[in-house]
Amino acid sequence: MSDKVPASQVVMLPEEQHHHAHQYHQVVIGLRGQSEFDVKGYGSLVGPGQGCLVASNSDHAYVGMGNNQILVINFPIDEKNHTWHSRMDAMFEKQVYFNLDSQGELLVRALSAEMIASPDDLLLARASADTILCVMQRHFRDSSALVYRGGRLDLDVIERYILKHLHRKISVAQLAGQCFLGESQFHHLFKQQTGITPHQFVLDRRLKVARELIKESELSLSQIADSCGFASQSGLTSAFTRSFGMPPSEFRRRNA
Repeated sequence: MSDKVPASQVVMLPEEQHHHAHQYHQVVIGLRGQSEFDVKGYGSLVGPGQGCLVASNSDHAYVGMGNNQILVINFPIDEKNHTWHSRMDAMFEKQVYFNLDSQGELLVRALSAEMIASPDDLLLARASADTILCVMQRHFRDSSALVYRGGRLDLDVIERYILKHLHRKISVAQLAGQCFLGESQFHHLFKQQTGITPHQFVLDRRLKVARELIKESELSLSQIADSCGFASQSGLTSAFTRSFGMPPSEFRRRNA
C-alpha cells in the first residue's frame, strides 16, 4: 500500500456529504458520535461499536454528524499473500454493516487510543489493522454478527443492547439502529416476529430486572426505579402492579 493510504487511522468525517470508490477494501468502525454511510445502495448510521465493510471499487457515500470519530482500516488488493487476500474477499462478500461484540469493541478502542497517541507509527497502524481483521473474522464466524437475516431479527443482540442501557431512555430508533434498519421497518418486523411492540419488549425487560433487584437486593425502590430506567418510583410501582398484580413493596415483603 502506498504511503498516501495508511493501513489504519482515526479520523473525523466532514459534515458535507462525499462519495467515491477506491481500489482497496476498507473497514470503518464508529468510535464516537454518529456518521452516515451508503454502501452499495444500503444506507445506515454508524455509531460506537458499529461499522461497515466497503469492498474495493464499491461506490459509497459518507457524512459525519456533529462531533464524530471513526477508525478507518484499509487493505490493499495487491498483496502477495494470496491466502490472506482470499480471507479478505470472503469477509467482504458476506455483509455491509455489522455490530462488534463487547470484547471486540474494547479492543478497537484500545488500539485506536494507541494510534491517536502515535499517529506517525506506521508499524502500529499496520499491526492494529491486522489484529482487528483477525478479530472481525472470528466475530463473524463464531457469533451472531448479523442482527437481521432475511426477515428475522436477532433478539439476543437487541436484548443485550437493552440490558446494557437499561438505566436510560431507549427509543425504537436506537433499537432499529442496532439492526441497521429504518424505524418503521424495524417496528413492523419486530411485532411480526414477537407479537409485541419494541416498547412493550423494553418495558418487560425493565420489569423483570426490577423484580430480581426487589427480591435479591437491598436497594430502595427509588434506586431500583432509577437503575431500571423508570422516570420515578411511582412509575415503577404503577407498571409493576399492572404486570405482576401487586405493588413492589408487597412483592418484597412476600419474598423477604
